[in-house]
Amino acid sequence: MRVTRTMRNISLMYEGMNLDEEQVFHKSKLLLDIYRDVVWKTLKEVEYIKDVCESYYSNDLNAALTYLSDFAPSEQRADFKDRVSYIFETSWMIELIDTAMIKIYDYPVHGKLYHEILSKCYINSNTLNEHELLECLMMERTSFYVRKKEAIKLFGVALWGYALPKYKSVLTNNFGEEDNNSFFKKEDKIQTQCELSAY
Repeated sequence: MRVTRTMRNISLMYEGMNLDEEQVFHKSKLLLDIYRDVVWKTLKEVEYIKDVCESYYSNDLNAALTYLSDFAPSEQRADFKDRVSYIFETSWMIELIDTAMIKIYDYPVHGKLYHEILSKCYINSNTLNEHELLECLMMERTSFYVRKKEAIKLFGVALWGYALPKYKSVLTNNFGEEDNNSFFKKEDKIQTQCELSAY
């Protein structure tokens, strides 16, 4: 595969952040590959918890949660707790990917295109085959695969170089640090395809 100027610039970002480009690329691809299933499973768990709560106490969620916490049999409470824990454990992943996708959208060279490629290939609930993707993006097959690889590599920079360190600093109460990654041009949040897709 040819090495584009954008790919060289992305490689320089990896070097500047001391990230192993190939390792991060493969981790990024794996994470994107499982994302759709994780979101689907999380939404199914949310629906289950909502149904359980409604079956105990009508539509009053607070009352139902109180009932499950205080009065439900221990086995039922344990199952409920496990399901709620799963939702909270996976919600951080969804938020991190949303943050990375926002950074990709804001990237000055092909950012919107990269965002759209990743959204259509990995994020949106409906899957498209190769022909539909190429038609939707109005791209030739070779160009698509070059841009897709660039998008995944940029996603790795956005996630491991920006989003994870940002959330780590929040978790360690290190609120004074500024974002030093000047290759992204703005911080404004946009509504991502992740938030728009209806599961």
